[in-house]
Amino acid sequence: MLDQIPFSTFSKLSFSVPEPEDLLICGALEYYDRSFDRITPKNERRLERFKNRNFFKVTTTDDPVIRRLANEDKATVFATDTILSTLMCAPRSVYSWDIVIQRVGNKLFFDKRDGSQLDLLSVHETSQEPLPEAKDDINSAYSLSVEAAYINQNFSQQVLVRDGNKVSFDEPNPFANEGDEVASVAYRYRRWKLDNDMHLVARCEVQSVVDVNNQKSFLTLNALNEFDPKYSGVDWRQKLETQRGAVLATELKNNANKLAKWTAQAILANADLMKLGYVSRVHPRDHFNHVILGVVGYKPRDFAAQINLNTANMWGIVKSIVDLCMKLNEGKYVLVKDPSKPQVRIYEVPADAFENDYVEEPLPEEEQVQPPTEDAEDGEANGTTNDVEDKEIEAQN
Repeated sequence: MLDQIPFSTFSKLSFSVPEPEDLLICGALEYYDRSFDRITPKNERRLERFKNRNFFKVTTTDDPVIRRLANEDKATVFATDTILSTLMCAPRSVYSWDIVIQRVGNKLFFDKRDGSQLDLLSVHETSQEPLPEAKDDINSAYSLSVEAAYINQNFSQQVLVRDGNKVSFDEPNPFANEGDEVASVAYRYRRWKLDNDMHLVARCEVQSVVDVNNQKSFLTLNALNEFDPKYSGVDWRQKLETQRGAVLATELKNNANKLAKWTAQAILANADLMKLGYVSRVHPRDHFNHVILGVVGYKPRDFAAQINLNTANMWGIVKSIVDLCMKLNEGKYVLVKDPSKPQVRIYEVPADAFENDYVEEPLPEEEQVQPPTEDAEDGEANGTTNDVEDKEIEAQN
């Protein structure tokens, strides 16, 4: 272990970054269907499934656009909005997470492992109510995070007009193959100046677009999900129309980290509006079928102020971690949130650590990672199980 940073030191940090610039926008966006703004618990809509649409969770160094920008020396630090928001909101996190850091020459790459918990969405993470321990329980921390990830994907596609009308950008989706049916997404590759000789480039996502006064406004789309009112103490079907503030306050208490990360991502992507859906199970014991009970829109910076998310503090955390990593020798490191304490640790790891986990973009054959042996796969399977057990132990605390 190289270093240990308690979250208490993060709260004092502050750093103001100048307005970023867009280097490139890739992908295509479909229009938001405004009829979803009128949904109430009395005229709920069934959540549909979009099995044919491809969603991409590509890490930083596997992104061909980031590789190109790195080769062109457009910046010294590279990341994605998911990774940056995890760092920015770290003090709110309870469950463990990890980020792989690669120092290559004068450059720094922040990566996630493939199948990382960063791809899932925590549920009830900051609640005082313990969740069931058994990992196969539909309300365990792991089961809920998988359910929430699927709900978010389906919700983000259902609330679109889906009439084939799209807004296209500089380049097509960099991760899609020809003929793929791709989820509505635009990747904004944005550059922030951290100091005179250090810039950070991050791939940021927006999911939809609306026309407001003949101007296009970008939207992020996320869904909060109710699994059992018994745990939260608030029944959305009864309270959402009459006491929406109380419902949101409860969500902010139980899911402080997730909501802060969504807000940070919306700010990073410069989204004009973040749409929050309220999605509930059809029945508390049925985790496959869901209904949309309502959708609310917020301006990201207004919402950040409402939840005490300070952008100067968010960037202060990122800047301090970047400065720390820039002092390290070339090599590979992992930043880990302690499973039981409010702190992060940095470890040095071998150069080939986590290699088998990466799903590579098509590379020349001689560069391609060979498929792992059966033993390695067993090890990975065990690793996943342990992760789940860790999460449940944390959820229990």
